[in-house]
Amino acid sequence: MKTILLATDFSKAALNAANYATEMALTINADIFLLHICTLPVSYGEIPSSVNADDMAIDAERNISNLKTELARNAAGKLSIETEVRIGIFFNELSAVCEQIKPYAVVMGSQGTTAAERILFGAHSTYAMKHLNWPLITVPVEAKFSSIKKIGLACDFDHVTDTIAVDEIKMLINDTHAKLHVLNTGKQNAFSPELIFESGLLQEMLNDLTPDYHFITSENVEEGIISFAEKNQIDLLIIVPKQHRMFYQLTHKSHTKQLVLHSHIPVMALH
Repeated sequence: MKTILLATDFSKAALNAANYATEMALTINADIFLLHICTLPVSYGEIPSSVNADDMAIDAERNISNLKTELARNAAGKLSIETEVRIGIFFNELSAVCEQIKPYAVVMGSQGTTAAERILFGAHSTYAMKHLNWPLITVPVEAKFSSIKKIGLACDFDHVTDTIAVDEIKMLINDTHAKLHVLNTGKQNAFSPELIFESGLLQEMLNDLTPDYHFITSENVEEGIISFAEKNQIDLLIIVPKQHRMFYQLTHKSHTKQLVLHSHIPVMALH
């Protein structure tokens, strides 16, 4: 049985992601695993730290139980939902749970409600997209799940056999019955023998999915991808973190908005 792991901090963005994950689970016939990770604040006293941990865990158990009840009600009892609260370093605990349950995908909100939540949970989601070896979907606070009809794959045609998770993409396309659009993020006038060879390999790898291919020629890769995705009503955008050059452009330019935090479209990182 497929399982969607929903990592939540109970913020408005996380609640929206929870609703998104619930609808997606119903669509692909998956279970939900609700996870909250209590990250302890820095403390210089042993007793206050212990008390804080206990209080945080109690509050988290109450909140996650309430969220489970709400999601089950919204799904009319058609979903199997498990919950777990952990205390520790966010990424370490998330990775440990992933290794334990081997999720179909991890779902997170891409930003919190307050400035502090945007900094903290936004940092968590961006870090997880770079390093988590499981499919991770970040859901913008305004994104709603209706269906996934069009999926975009942003790819710079560089070492495609080493970086493109073909089996996972095929499974996602088959489960959602979506149309795949491959977005070439290189420049159209920068053709080379290597580019032609790599593009041919990718076409062969994805041939049975009959994808459409598009060139993103904007100087600003992030803006070009977002513009294409919004104009063509892409429902889910896949990026490949191991294509370091493109991912660096998407997440590290200080003078541009980060794709993960500012896209209006859910983004999936697929290693």
